[in-house]
Amino acid sequence: MNKLDILCIGTALIDSIIKGFDPNPISASGFIADSGSLNVGGEAVNEAVTAAKLGAKTGILCSLGQDAAGDMIISSLKLNGVNTDHVIRSAENPTPVTTMFVNADGTRKSITNSSHKYNFHPEQYPDIIKNSRAIILGSLFRAPFNEPEVIETVLSTAKKEGALVFADTKLPNFKVLSLKDIKESLPLIDYITPNEDEAKYYTGKTDPSDMADVFLSYGIKNVIIKLGGKGCFFKNDKQTITLKAYDIKAVDATGAGDNFVAGFASELLLGADLEAALRFANACGAICTTAVGACTAIKSRDQVANFVSNSESSLTI
Repeated sequence: MNKLDILCIGTALIDSIIKGFDPNPISASGFIADSGSLNVGGEAVNEAVTAAKLGAKTGILCSLGQDAAGDMIISSLKLNGVNTDHVIRSAENPTPVTTMFVNADGTRKSITNSSHKYNFHPEQYPDIIKNSRAIILGSLFRAPFNEPEVIETVLSTAKKEGALVFADTKLPNFKVLSLKDIKESLPLIDYITPNEDEAKYYTGKTDPSDMADVFLSYGIKNVIIKLGGKGCFFKNDKQTITLKAYDIKAVDATGAGDNFVAGFASELLLGADLEAALRFANACGAICTTAVGACTAIKSRDQVANFVSNSESSLTI
């Protein structure tokens, strides 16, 4: 089996996106909205599809049910060039479906359910992890990465083979872990990429530099804090970079952070320097917000590169 550039590990699901929801009922049991759509989603799916569109040889390790929702995800992954050989199909665990309410400014709220708490063990597939130049943990602190033993085994397996480890984070839902709970695994992470709310939650700090210092104190090598409409903040033990966001009209912010991570990882693997990779990632996140659905707006690496060259983003070091 040829080596993958990027293996995305984590959640795969269907997003039921309701845009322009009016909370005022029109009848005893009826509501209206501007639109409703079904979109493939989940952190691992969003990252894998985006990385594949950007030209990386990408695979996914995730769990899907033996149901129509799972079939829809598999079809979309294959259509976008993602290797699906390592998708686990289960008759016992249904494919998770998330209901998302998207506001006019692109912000959203989501509803999860017990199907998101499925029994998936990526640590049981070391040969797949070993066969990747980089792995992306789509949802550190959420299933399947809300078990310290699972986290440590997966990261150790990857690092023994010299793979880069990218860990995106999520706020906890069914099980709560702290940084202290997984302190043995954190030095194995090359890049951690929380958004601002997640960074506040896990560090107890409010300033991005202070947040980054907490993550660095646990041995994580590089910290990127995604600041949404304010851009992003990078820090390691040698340098600090702040990038403003691109000026763009957001339609739906679903998956913007996942697109950011996929763009950053794919550019680093192509040999881009840190600043260029961050600019490219910022652009991926911005472009993602211009259409409904996490995997809709980005089409190719050329598209993103042209966006970067035709746009301005101020850099402060």
